[in-house]
Amino acid sequence: MPLEALRPSPLVEQAAQRLRDQITGGHWPVGSRLPGETTLAKTLGVGRSTVREALRALAGAGMVQPRQGAGVFVIAAEPTEDWPTRLRRAAVADVYEVRAMVEVQAARLAAERRTEADVTALYAALERRRTDGAADDAAFVDADIALHAAVVDAAHNPVLTDLFGQFVPALRQGLIDLVRLLGLRDHDPHHGDARHAALVEAVAAGDADTAGDVLQSELAETRALLLTGRPAEDG
Repeated sequence: MPLEALRPSPLVEQAAQRLRDQITGGHWPVGSRLPGETTLAKTLGVGRSTVREALRALAGAGMVQPRQGAGVFVIAAEPTEDWPTRLRRAAVADVYEVRAMVEVQAARLAAERRTEADVTALYAALERRRTDGAADDAAFVDADIALHAAVVDAAHNPVLTDLFGQFVPALRQGLIDLVRLLGLRDHDPHHGDARHAALVEAVAAGDADTAGDVLQSELAETRALLLTGRPAEDG
């Protein structure tokens, strides 16, 4: 399909989308060289700076690659998914499995590195799980995630904190659905309170082994529920 001039609006996004369509549609196959910035700008009816930003976006998506002195070349017909997009598309149980690998180690580190401020924050998060979480299933899941986030924060590793934050959007709705579908709070609005209290106390006491074991057990049970609708069997 021929390129056409663009309408006023977010021009960079429009330009990037139009160029992406040309690549995915086979107009510019993998290995081909794109027209120069001046040609693209004239065809699209935008300035060269807009074209430059659009090409930068396509490079960030892994579709094109500039080669010094040679131009910009197509290296992939489809954009590469970034990490948050991959997480959103993944099965919740698979994300949960990776979450457990990360968070259990974070709990162990938290027990070794926690400060008085961290301990105060942990007990406050536990209390909010009991109070704020009593409102409804969504509030319960949010309060639960906030407690887990407080444990990760106490590990004092910004990479772990950022990684856990990436998991949250991919997990939240799946956990809300799980709580609702299985009625986990029908008989106990504070489902899992004893185990979460044990986790907080282990971190506060500096007991890394217990903190890791308690969290491993809790996450394994939730993953089993996600997979089968039944708790994990004791091993």
